[in-house]
Amino acid sequence: MTTSRPQGEQPRRRAPAGAAVLREDKTEAIRAAVFEELAAVGYARMSIEGIARRAGVGKTAVYRRWRSKLHLVLDLVSAIAVQGLPAPDTGSLEGDLRLLYEVTSRALRHPIASQIIPDLQAEAARNPDIAEALQKALREGQQGAASGIVRAAVERGEMRASADEDLALDLVSGPLYWRSVVVRAELPEGYVGRLAGVTAAGLRAL
Repeated sequence: MTTSRPQGEQPRRRAPAGAAVLREDKTEAIRAAVFEELAAVGYARMSIEGIARRAGVGKTAVYRRWRSKLHLVLDLVSAIAVQGLPAPDTGSLEGDLRLLYEVTSRALRHPIASQIIPDLQAEAARNPDIAEALQKALREGQQGAASGIVRAAVERGEMRASADEDLALDLVSGPLYWRSVVVRAELPEGYVGRLAGVTAAGLRAL
């Protein structure tokens, strides 16, 4: 027996279920697995199968969200760029620099980050898409915070308004990145504080 629907009444749409729903907990598990897989085997050897196995999901769960491992990595790197680093606000140029360096150095010393960043840099030399995403992440993350520090210092009168902003950003971001990521040397005790003092003096001289 069928029932008639009143004229003009639209059929109610059923809420999507099963494969149509992208569960956030699975998405987060996949994202975490990507970082772990990158640190363990590197981008070149990383596979959707390995990511799915580490995340405890099927391959289809990954492919529903990302078309390939390249798109997956690009999405994660871009997400990091959007999050960025908060600009410190300690009330002084040297204090802001010290806090920025403390936060950044802890992040760069993280076992996963210390493996992933050099690997992606190497891959960026061969893959322009990864190169663009990585540059964007570094620029919007680290340099975004550095720009905030420089602007605040100018407003407080600790730096000249005519200072070369690009040179200032290089001076803020370059030394710690060089030592932690390129040279990959341990930071001696008190290094962050000394670096903040020297960098602040350099910025005032611009």
